[in-house]
Amino acid sequence: ENFAELRAELDADGIELLSETDTEVVAALLGREIARMGDLETAFRAVVKRLHGTFTLLAIHESAPDTVIAARHNSPLVVGLGEGENFLGSDVAAFIERSRRAVAVEEDNIAIITPDSVRITDFAGDPVAFEEYEVAWNADTAEKGGWPSFMAKEITEQPEAVANTVRGRVIEPDGEARVEIPELAELGDDRLRAIDRIVIVACGTASYAGQIGAYAIEQWARIPVEVQLSHEFRYRNPVLTERTAVISVSQSGETMDTLMAVKYAKARGTLNISVCNTQSATIPRESDAAVYTHAGPEVAVASTKAFTAQITALYLIGLHLGRVRGTLDPADESAALRSFDELPAAMSAAVATHEQVAQLAHWMADTRSVLFLGRHVGYPAALEGALKLKEIAYIHAEGFAAGELKHGPIALIDHGQPVFVLVPSPRKAPTMHSKVVSNIQEIRARGARVIAIVEVGDTAVLPYADDVIRLPLTDALFEPLVQIVPLQWFALELSTAKGLDVDQPRN
Repeated sequence: ENFAELRAELDADGIELLSETDTEVVAALLGREIARMGDLETAFRAVVKRLHGTFTLLAIHESAPDTVIAARHNSPLVVGLGEGENFLGSDVAAFIERSRRAVAVEEDNIAIITPDSVRITDFAGDPVAFEEYEVAWNADTAEKGGWPSFMAKEITEQPEAVANTVRGRVIEPDGEARVEIPELAELGDDRLRAIDRIVIVACGTASYAGQIGAYAIEQWARIPVEVQLSHEFRYRNPVLTERTAVISVSQSGETMDTLMAVKYAKARGTLNISVCNTQSATIPRESDAAVYTHAGPEVAVASTKAFTAQITALYLIGLHLGRVRGTLDPADESAALRSFDELPAAMSAAVATHEQVAQLAHWMADTRSVLFLGRHVGYPAALEGALKLKEIAYIHAEGFAAGELKHGPIALIDHGQPVFVLVPSPRKAPTMHSKVVSNIQEIRARGARVIAIVEVGDTAVLPYADDVIRLPLTDALFEPLVQIVPLQWFALELSTAKGLDVDQPRN
C-alpha cells in the first residue's frame, strides 16, 4: 500500500523500474539492500519490515539457487515437506500430489527452505518453532482424472463432498438420530445458549452460501441472523457484544477480508466460528471453533463443491444450535435428517442433467445477458448462478428476488431475453410456487425465453416455460443444493462454447 512512497525513494536513488506493478518496487528494494548488506536473508528481512499492506513474497538469489526465502503478512503461505524436496504455496492443493506433510506459516513470519531443510523466523530474525500436520486430502483429488477441466470434475464430486461434510456429525447415542458437531460441543452448551445474534461474514460465493444458511439457522435455532460482506463489515462500525456469534465462511481459510473481519470481531469479544475447507488455515486458527467441510481440494477458481459443502455445514450448525437451545421442532429435525440422507442421490441426479444443460448452453453460445430469478432460499442460489456465469463466461448476468421484478427489473425483459427461474416445490412451498409461476407468466408475456428449473412432477410451469430442467423431489430448504448444479453446468458449458479457460478465468 505504500509502494508510491517507496517508488519515489527508488527514483531518487536513480533506480529505474520497468513496469507499473507495485511488486517490482519490492524487487528493486531487495536488490539495493543486497548490494549494501551482501546477504539475501538479512536484506529480505529489512525490506519486508518496510512494506505496508497485504503480501506473500518469495525470493531467490542467483548465488544460491537452491534456497527460497518467503514472507507473509495478511496473506496465505504454507510449507510442504518432502524427501529431498520442500515446497512453498498459498494452499496445500499446490503440492498435494508430492507431499501430504505441511506446515502453516504464521503471520509476519519468514520461511527459508532448501531441498533438505526448513527454517522459520519472525521478521526480527528470531527462530520460530513450528509443527507439521498431515493433509487429509488424497493426492488423486487434486488431479483431473480424465475430466476436461477441474471445474467439471468438482461439479461431479458434490454429492460426495456433501456426504463427507455430514459424516460423523449425525449420531444416535440413545437410538434417536441427532446432529452433534464435536467442534461446537467443545464450546459448551451454555455458551451456545447465550448467543442472541449471529453475523455471517464472507465474500463472493461464500456469502451466498451464508445467505442460504441464514434461512435454516433462523428457522431451526430461532436466532436472528444477518449476512455481511467481509470487506464492508468493519467499516459500518457494527454492533457486537459478547453474546454475538460471528460465523466466517471461507473455502481456503485465508480470504483476507474475511480474516480481517474475524480479527475485528474477536477484538470486540464475540464468539467466532469458522466454516472452512482447509486444515490449519489462518481463519480457523483465529476462531474459537472451526467446522471443517470435507470437500477435498478445489482447484478450479470458480467455486462449486465448496459452495454446497458450506451450505451443508451451516445447516448442520443450525440443527446443532436448535437442539442445544431447545427451539428445534422434532418434525423439522426428522425432515432435515431425512433430507441429508437423500441429498447425495438427489445431487447425483442433478449432476446427470449435464447433457441437457450442455445442449442448451451451446444453443445459447452467442447470448450476451442472462437473468436468474428465485424466491426464499432460491434467491441466493440465483445470485450464485449469475456470479458463475459472469466469472467464467464473461457475460452480463444478474440474479433477482422474483418478487422484485415489478419494482424495476422487469424493464430488462425484451424479446428473447434468457431467464432462468428456480421454481419452489409445489408440495413443500405451494404459496411461493404459485407466486413464481405468476412471475414466469409476467416475463413470458414480455418475450422472455424461460428456462425453468422444477422438481419432478411439477406440471404447472409447463405452459409458460421454453425449456424445463427437472430435478428430484427434496425438502424446500434443501432445494438450492440441487438447483445450483445445472446452473454450474450451464456456466461451464457456455464458457466452453466460447472457447474460454474454465478453470482459470481472466483477471
